[in-house]
Amino acid sequence: MLTYSYLCSQMKTKYYKVAEVLFSVTANDDDFEMMKNYAPFTVFDGIASSCAFQLIVSEGEAVTFTEEMHQDDEGQEIICGKDADGCPVFEFIWARETAGWLRSQSDYRSAELIVTGCYRKLAIDNALMILFALSTAGQGIALFHASTVSFADKAYMFLGVSGTGKSTHSSLWLKYIDGTELLNDDNPVVKVLNDGNVTVYGSPWSGKTPCYRNLSYPLGGIVLLSQAPYNKIHRLSGIQAYVALVPSISGKRWDKCIADGLHQTENALAMNVPIWHLECLPDEAAAQLCHKTIAL
Repeated sequence: MLTYSYLCSQMKTKYYKVAEVLFSVTANDDDFEMMKNYAPFTVFDGIASSCAFQLIVSEGEAVTFTEEMHQDDEGQEIICGKDADGCPVFEFIWARETAGWLRSQSDYRSAELIVTGCYRKLAIDNALMILFALSTAGQGIALFHASTVSFADKAYMFLGVSGTGKSTHSSLWLKYIDGTELLNDDNPVVKVLNDGNVTVYGSPWSGKTPCYRNLSYPLGGIVLLSQAPYNKIHRLSGIQAYVALVPSISGKRWDKCIADGLHQTENALAMNVPIWHLECLPDEAAAQLCHKTIAL
C-alpha cells in the first residue's frame, strides 16, 4: 500500500523506542522540530526491519472511507473506519477542523498520515498513539489513560473518567508525599512480562502536562478514582478489578483480534497488580490515605 517513491529530499527517518517498542517516523524537518517530546525516546541505531510500526507523514488529498466508530472527547474527535481497500482509516478533528487522516495496513505495522496543515502536531501524536496501541495489543502491552507517579522505586497509576481528578491527585502526592515524582500525566505504557511482573513506562504522550520521561518502574498499584464528599479506599478483586481497568485502556475493541489481546493483558493485570477504588476529596487527606494504604 505504501511506498517511499514520492518522498522528497527534505524528508528523513528517525527512530524512537517507547516501553522497549521500536518505531520509525518519516517526515520533514518542520515536523521533527515540533516533536520535541519524542527527543528522550530517540534511538540512533534503529533498523527498519526491527520496527513494530513505521509512519510516513505527508500532504495530499482527503481520504475517503466508511465510518465505523465516532469518538468525541472534550472537543477532539476521532472517526474510525475503512477505505475501499479495507484498510483502517482514522480521521482526526479538533475544533471542527480536520487535522489529518491516518491510513494503515491491517496489521498496523505500516501507515501514512496525510496532514492538512492545521493542528499538525496533534495529528502526528494521535497517529503514533493509535499505531502504538494497536500494533502491540497482543503483546501484553497497554497504553493507559492515567496519571502516574513514582515513589520508593515503584510506580502508581491513577485512573478515572475525564474530570475525575487524576492529575489533581498526582499533584497532591507531589506536594505532600516526600520522594514522589511524576512519571507521566496522561498516557503511560504498561507491560506485562513473561513472569507475570508488570512494568510501567513513561511515554512521549502526557496530555496537557509536559512530562516526557524515558523511565520505567515496577507497577506497585492501580487506583480508580471517583469524587466523593469523603475519603474512603478499598481493594478491588476479581471481575471488579478487571472492569476498573477496561475504560482506561486504549484499543479498537470492535476488532476481535485486538480485543482478545487487550483482554489477556487486562486479565493479567487484574490478577497480578493490586487495584483499589478511592472515593475522595481533592485534599491532602486523600493523598495521605491513598499513600498509606497502597505504598507502605
